[in-house]
Order: sequence, then C-alpha cells, then structure tokens
Amino acid sequence: MKIDNFIVLSVLLVSCMACRKNSAPLDIPQLVKTTRGGAYGDQNKITYPGRIKAAEDANLAFRVAGPIRKIYVHEGEYVKKGQLLAELDPRDYQIQFNATQAEYSQVTGEADRLIELYRLGSISINEYDKAVAAKKRITAAYDANRNALEDTRLKAPFHGYIQNKYYGAPEIVSAGTPVLSMINEDYFEVEVDIPAADFVRRSDFAGYSAIADAYPDRILPLELIDINRGANYNQLFHARFRLNRDSLPGLANGMSVAVTIDFKPAANDFCVVPIDALFQEGGSSFVWLVLEPEQTIQKIAVQVVQLHKDGRAWIKSPLQKGQVIVSAGVNDLKEGQKVRSLPPASPTNIGKLL
Repeated sequence: MKIDNFIVLSVLLVSCMACRKNSAPLDIPQLVKTTRGGAYGDQNKITYPGRIKAAEDANLAFRVAGPIRKIYVHEGEYVKKGQLLAELDPRDYQIQFNATQAEYSQVTGEADRLIELYRLGSISINEYDKAVAAKKRITAAYDANRNALEDTRLKAPFHGYIQNKYYGAPEIVSAGTPVLSMINEDYFEVEVDIPAADFVRRSDFAGYSAIADAYPDRILPLELIDINRGANYNQLFHARFRLNRDSLPGLANGMSVAVTIDFKPAANDFCVVPIDALFQEGGSSFVWLVLEPEQTIQKIAVQVVQLHKDGRAWIKSPLQKGQVIVSAGVNDLKEGQKVRSLPPASPTNIGKLL
C-alpha cells in the first residue's frame, strides 16, 4: 500500500513539474535584444565612394602600318580637334596612290566613253556592263589608296590634352597600335556604383554633390548624367555625374571623391528593420512587436521589399516608426510571451555582442 501511494505521489509531482516547465516561458520574461523600427524616408542622404574621370579619353593609333616620321606634340600639351599630332613616312603609300591615280584617270575616261556609246545605241549591253564594272573596280582601288595615304596623318579627334606618348620616330608601328593617348578635361565625370536598395529610390533623388579627398573643405555640385538600368555581378548600378571643371581648378583625372545623394522627404509605408528581426512561417515573413507597457510580444506579418547587404531589410507592414521589435533570437519565441529588453551596448561591451 505504501509503495502504491509513493508511485501515485511521484506521478503527480512529475506532472506538476512538467506543467510548470511548459508554462514558464510565458510567465518568466525572456531576455531579448530589441530595437526600434525606422522609417524608410528617415535616411535623407547617403554617400558613396567615387572617382573623377575625364569627359573623354582615347588611345590614338594609325589605321595603317609604317615607320613614324614625326611626333608633333608632347605630353601635357593642349591640342585642338583636327590638329595634326603625328605622321608616318608616307612614301610607299604615296607611290601606290600615284599609280592608282594614273590608272583611275585612264579607266574612268574609257568607261565613260563606252557608257555614252551605249546610250547612243552604238555598243552592246555586254560591253556596257564591262565598262561599268571596270569603273567601279578602279574607283574602289583609288579610294582605298587615297584613304591609306590620308591615314598616315594622325589628327586629334577632340579638344584636349596629350596624356601619354608611347612611340617616337623612327619606330615602326602596326595598324591599330596606340601611339598617343588624349583626355578631354573641358568637364569631368564622376562615377559611382549605387546599391540596389538605393537604386529603387532613384525617383526620390533630389540633389547631388561631391567632396574630393584632396579638397575636403570644398563641396562640389554635380549633375546626374545617367544611371545604368542593369546591375553588375555585385548587384550595383553604375551612375555618372557631370562635374564642371571650373568648380575647382586643382581637380584632376583619377582623383577619389565622396559623392552624396540627397533624397526628397519620403512619405511612404516602408520601414527599416534588422534582417535578424525577420522569421518565416508558412512561407510568410513576420517580426515580433513588443507591446508596451505589457512587455509581451505579438506576431506581425510583413512584406519584405529589399534586403540590404549592411544587415537591414526594407519592409512593408503596419509597424509605426519607433515601435519596439525583437531584433535577434526570434525563432524561439511564442505569441504573447513576456520579454525583457537587453540593455544597449556600452563601451565596455567588447565586440558589442549584446
């Protein structure tokens, strides 16, 4: 009888302990990391690293091969569009052109005579066709040799500065081998790569400026030229801005700058939360809202708009700016559970683990 009573008491004790264990998470506040949700439009400006680039730059090469006769410019010299920069020895090309020119005069003269005779009905269609074909062949040869002769002279394609000189007289160069390089610094371009999370906000872009590393106390106004509609393999969108060369005379091609984009004040239902605040159930995304002053949690459905590589998520939800949400350890919590927020990180919190 005593054994039976002992067994019954043991079962009751175990049952009570089990019930108490199961109910503990809802009764005892769970220590959690929390944060306040931010409005998407709160971020009214953002800065990206960029680089100054000449408006135009080009490697210049002859379209024909040969020994260089003379380079007429030096590095750093300002030249105008169409100015003669360099020249190949033209003698071989001049000989070919002269020979073709003489043949051209003879063949075209004879062809024109036969074409006129055909018009008068004095020759056959076969003779006419031969005359037309001969005129076309010699005209093509004449144009090719004339162009080759002209291509022994290298001219500036735009106003700008000679940047590099790769060869000099009497070196022999192949067709297409760069001999000089030029840049046009009438104005500069500034290039930056914009992450996808900010690219989707491009309709809210309101203004652009830059600060050069070499001139940290000068703000330089920019004008947007274009933004690529396709992302690169890093999911970044390439943007180009125009920078007036007169903004700061000391600017130069290749300088590093910090580009700032200002945003219009946004009035939308986007909210910014840590990615770690999100959890999945049944294919949908949720966050835990901390109800105040009860300090209990409520599951709120959200729509994820964009995940940012800095650990933030753009979401659409009924959350209001400033409401407290659980920002870590969300998968082990239950609806209605009491929680207690961890204190904010302090300078003595090595590694900011809390």
